[in-house]
Amino acid sequence: MSLNKLLSPVTIGSVAPENRVVMAPLTRNRAAQPGDVPGAMNVRYYEQRAGAGLIVTEGTQISRQGQGYFATADIYTDEQEAGWAEVVKTVHAKGGKMSLQLWHVGRVSHRLVQENMQVPVAPSAIRAENTAVFVKHGDGSFGMVPADEPRALDAAELPVILRQYVEAAKRARRAGFDMVEVHAANGYLLHQFLATGTNLRTDAYGGSVEKRARFVVEVVEAVAGVFGADRVGVRVSPNVVAFGMSDSEAQASTLHLATHLERLGIAYIHIAEPDWVGGEALSDDFRAELRAIYGGKIIVAGNYTPETAEERLEKGQADAIAFGRPFLANPDLVERFRPGGPLNTPDAATFFGGGEAGYTDYPTLDSALVSPE
Repeated sequence: MSLNKLLSPVTIGSVAPENRVVMAPLTRNRAAQPGDVPGAMNVRYYEQRAGAGLIVTEGTQISRQGQGYFATADIYTDEQEAGWAEVVKTVHAKGGKMSLQLWHVGRVSHRLVQENMQVPVAPSAIRAENTAVFVKHGDGSFGMVPADEPRALDAAELPVILRQYVEAAKRARRAGFDMVEVHAANGYLLHQFLATGTNLRTDAYGGSVEKRARFVVEVVEAVAGVFGADRVGVRVSPNVVAFGMSDSEAQASTLHLATHLERLGIAYIHIAEPDWVGGEALSDDFRAELRAIYGGKIIVAGNYTPETAEERLEKGQADAIAFGRPFLANPDLVERFRPGGPLNTPDAATFFGGGEAGYTDYPTLDSALVSPE
């Protein structure tokens, strides 16, 4: 099958990727310690994958409170900003484009990764059931533990978090990122505000879909004020049931949010489809309604193959396709797609934490074809 559409250029806002293959955000727990700073190993990892039309970085915390897992990268200190600047410089030298994903995990956290052992925060004090987070224990060992029960945020705290998003966006701009992506998906803080099952507030930020979406819209609008709406994307995940999420109005919530993103002129919506973690599949009717409401670019991420990606693009239901695990194991994924080359199999044992193994040592197609002397 021809991949003419997938491998063709596209304009997303004011950014012009060379192809429609997007590297999806992938949590890898390999930020340098102490300080959760992107280091030399992270630079190599992203440099290897610069052939993507657009790289969306791993989720990057806007504050210590926003952290849910050990050794995930942040962007609220000078050292972290400088680390990301090295990543961006190297990817740009290879001709790549990058979007930094701005992240606050909300309730998907544990006091062991919070400052001074504080409990995580959320719109409402509802624990994320069947959810584990990666922590470092007091004895130096690592492991997965159930997410803590959070406390509900006071309304007076929301402007503080909003300013943290703004400051993170300013740092991303100084670091040289082409775009930023506001993470409002997959059960994290902004998704928790949007969903009926995690937002039981009775103030101006809870109740109707307009009120549940209010904080998300405020964050996006503030970030766009820093970066320009034509360089901002938003990730959403209608129907995703991971991290104990439930939303009786999931698709309606997403469509409502899309009306605001259209009004603001946001460059792209990035949809995490439910097939990778469970949940009702998105219908063609929903995709058509989203297209009718929102005029920006649509990126979709799920269990796509090159063939199903091309079909989605040909139908006009998306403008670019994000690949996660295939990019993890195949740094030269775009070049493998061109000739229909074989793909490396990702090693699940090295997904989270560790060193170079399973991170920067996956072979390229060219190196795999070279016979040893």
